[in-house]
Amino acid sequence: MSTGVIIALIVIVAVMLVVAAVLALRARGPQHGGSLKRRFGPEYDLAVARHDGDTKAAERELAERVRRHGSLHTRPLEPAERERFEARWAAAQERFVDSPREAVGEADRLLAELAAARGFPDGGQYEEQLTALSVHHAHHVEGYRRVHRVTHTRADDAQGGGAGTEEMRASMVEARGLFEALVRPDRHDAGRRRTGTEAGEPLPAAPAAPAAHAPRTTHAWSLGKRRPKES
Repeated sequence: MSTGVIIALIVIVAVMLVVAAVLALRARGPQHGGSLKRRFGPEYDLAVARHDGDTKAAERELAERVRRHGSLHTRPLEPAERERFEARWAAAQERFVDSPREAVGEADRLLAELAAARGFPDGGQYEEQLTALSVHHAHHVEGYRRVHRVTHTRADDAQGGGAGTEEMRASMVEARGLFEALVRPDRHDAGRRRTGTEAGEPLPAAPAAPAAHAPRTTHAWSLGKRRPKES
């Protein structure tokens, strides 16, 4: 075999390797994006919108979130801790009826403390904590974002009155999803029975008016139909 033929074969093999590498990279790109979209769900769409439709930039941001927080290991709550958080959430929901602004502020603080107790970054680093939560609870983190925004909007926009009651109610309803995800027992103790007053029970229908002799009952979530007072 002549030297020229050998060189030609080497060039052909090199070209084939380059083409194979390019095809492999192209094949990995869509899979990577699809994996991020499945993992982040609504957060993926929000990231794309934040980057003005630039999916590549959004995927780079989301991939960086995974790199920084994907290996985070949460710690389980002790039963007493869980009970305290659930009692505080139930109290905030009840408070909404008469003091919706204070109730939303308490929900914001409570989610920050609960996330920190589970091992996420401290609530004093809100953006970092939110980013970490988005990696592990992407389908619920928007509720936290909403109560935080509502809490601080009403503080910064005192002249305009801040967020309306309906907006505050909607933010707390959505935030409950993240609360439930964070307070939920781990698999090894998921079999324990939970009491009917815990926040994980379904949103109740509007209760019928109680009889005059019946004591007032407390529902885990009472924002549905009762009209709160503005504070």
